[in-house]
Amino acid sequence: MKQHLTAAILAAAASALVPAAAIAQRQAPATPEQRLDRLEKQVQQVQRQIFPKGRPASTAGFADDPAATQSSVVNLDQRLDALERQVADLVRQSEENGNRLRNVEAGVGQLKADQDQRISALERRIAEAAAAPVAAAPVEAAPASTTPAKSKPSPVKTTTPPKRTADSQLSTSEGSATPEVAAAASDPGEEAYSNGFHQWEAGQYDQAIATLKSFTAAYPRHRRVSYANNLIGRSLLSKGQAREAATVFLSNYRADPGGERAADSLYYLGQATMKLGQPGQACRVYAEFDAIYGAKARADLKKQVADGKSQAQCS
Repeated sequence: MKQHLTAAILAAAASALVPAAAIAQRQAPATPEQRLDRLEKQVQQVQRQIFPKGRPASTAGFADDPAATQSSVVNLDQRLDALERQVADLVRQSEENGNRLRNVEAGVGQLKADQDQRISALERRIAEAAAAPVAAAPVEAAPASTTPAKSKPSPVKTTTPPKRTADSQLSTSEGSATPEVAAAASDPGEEAYSNGFHQWEAGQYDQAIATLKSFTAAYPRHRRVSYANNLIGRSLLSKGQAREAATVFLSNYRADPGGERAADSLYYLGQATMKLGQPGQACRVYAEFDAIYGAKARADLKKQVADGKSQAQCS
């Protein structure tokens, strides 16, 4: 009986050991990573027991939370977007500034070319002597002269004071200014201007231009310089050289705005721009005339400016 009981116990023990051994044989040994994971979990359990209110700073590296949160990633993306927009704006502004600079350089180059062309035209005009159709011109002052004009002789008035000239004897009809004889032989500059005036009056525009330029070169401070430059411009305008005439009128006005024919040159500048097909520019010239000379201009000149405004359809 006792032997049967012992055999039964041994058989039961053998049957219990066989599955355990089989299970142990089936399970592979833990890898280093698994062992580390198990250790980290055990450390975390210990930390939760020792620090129930949170982990200490020295164990922050063992936290399960990712290194970058969703909010930090979104914030970083927003900052990168802002930087990209700023860089794009800088590139755009740089391109726009480069374009503006190129436009300015092109404008300066064009202006320089225009100035060179105008200067060349002025230099050529000095040496030119081409015939052109005679065109009537409005009012101009006749100079005092010791010899009356051949085309329009006038009797000598012995009662005329020696110092009185024909500047006050202006006619309102085109080209009908009649020179009055006065004692001006003692002024060679006046005589030189008088010669150029009579040539202009007779329609000899090329000769008048040459004579009047010689006069202005010889007597640059004479009171008739403003008259002479104005007549040079009018001669060019009568010859159909509106652009060259506009240059002379503008120069005469700017060189001496208080000159006796500066206001006339400003009016004729408007006429020259009309000849060039620029009514808007002519209106600006007439507006400047009103601003500078409107209150003190001669009555005949005011009427001419008013007619010019009407012709240019100035508002």
